[in-house]
Amino acid sequence: MFLDVLRRRNPAFIEAAIGLHQQGKIPANAYVLDLDAVEANATIMGDEARRLGLKTFAMTKQVGRSSSFCDAVKRGGIDRSVAVDMACARATHKAGLKVGHLGHLQQVARHEAAAAARTFRPDYWTVFNDEKAGEAAAGAKAAGYRQGLLARIRAQGDTFYRGHEGGFDAGDVAAVADRLDALEGGRIAGITTFPALLFDHASRKVKPTHNLATLSKAAEALAKAGRKGIEVNAPGTTSSVMLPALAEAGATQCEPGNGLHGTTALHVMEDLPELPAVLYLTEVSHLSGGKAYCFGGGFYIDPIFPDYDVKAIVSPEPTTAEAALRSVEVPPPSAIDYYAMIDASGPAAPKPGDTAVFGFRGQAFVTRAYVVGVSGISKGTPKVETIENGFGETAAWPV
Repeated sequence: MFLDVLRRRNPAFIEAAIGLHQQGKIPANAYVLDLDAVEANATIMGDEARRLGLKTFAMTKQVGRSSSFCDAVKRGGIDRSVAVDMACARATHKAGLKVGHLGHLQQVARHEAAAAARTFRPDYWTVFNDEKAGEAAAGAKAAGYRQGLLARIRAQGDTFYRGHEGGFDAGDVAAVADRLDALEGGRIAGITTFPALLFDHASRKVKPTHNLATLSKAAEALAKAGRKGIEVNAPGTTSSVMLPALAEAGATQCEPGNGLHGTTALHVMEDLPELPAVLYLTEVSHLSGGKAYCFGGGFYIDPIFPDYDVKAIVSPEPTTAEAALRSVEVPPPSAIDYYAMIDASGPAAPKPGDTAVFGFRGQAFVTRAYVVGVSGISKGTPKVETIENGFGETAAWPV
């Protein structure tokens, strides 16, 4: 789905990645990042957010919390991360980004809260209930500061992905704020939800969810209760063109993830300011029964779109030519993706060692893929900066 956009808008990236792989500098089964494009995208996103008065926290899980990605984002003017879990917090903290938001989507485990407060001192810490608020506040008190808490809220009609449910009743938000303020080491800082924006298949547009209206109403309730300076954290499908809608709805914080590498759903439908800056690269292993089997480990095709004919560029040399495109059968999520099967019929059939390049919005952190950062593509001097695992740690490659 995203390969068409990559071929059209960032062909030099594809060609550089193939060339580096054929030179033995990039491993098979790797998410590859165009760090120049990431930096430019971060600049676009950060500038627009600042114009609108929005705080910006970078989401890094989709690209495996890559340290070179974090560096590029920071060079682009975004110096804080949102940690979807503690693994994100550890990786982005180590990479030099300040942990701006902790605890959303995944809460912090009880016996990790004190260490998280002491080590990260996040600007904001999301809590789903009084118990988690107490743990965060206690950790902050022990570390000698008062933690700003974001109350995750929910209301009838809100949308949550299965397994993401939880939070305080939005109708009780004023009382929740009072309870959080009463904690030693804690204070109410704001409210949050997810997703605030969501891609709509029927209209092929990104639309506000009911959750965003819930946030707006809760913010009004807090204002009527005399509270000022309440933060409204509204993540979900964030590209620069969607930031005005968030600001108009009263949001004060945004958390771009796929937008930083140009792979939100809207990037397929429209040419947005951000360039596509991530691809998945692997290699043909062997042929069998009219199929070329390529190494897997990193296949994650986001179910945001209906099933479609997955294609890859398969070639022993740098190219973006349509003639190099071949259909691919990817194992279903219920299977282990040791290999994917490339159509090997017709002329110029794939050979072992050929590079295969895919374009899709991945989730590197839930795969077994390497993550590779490449600089210099915009200048015609591509250079591999990092080869890491999905935790932002240097990978032992080739052995």
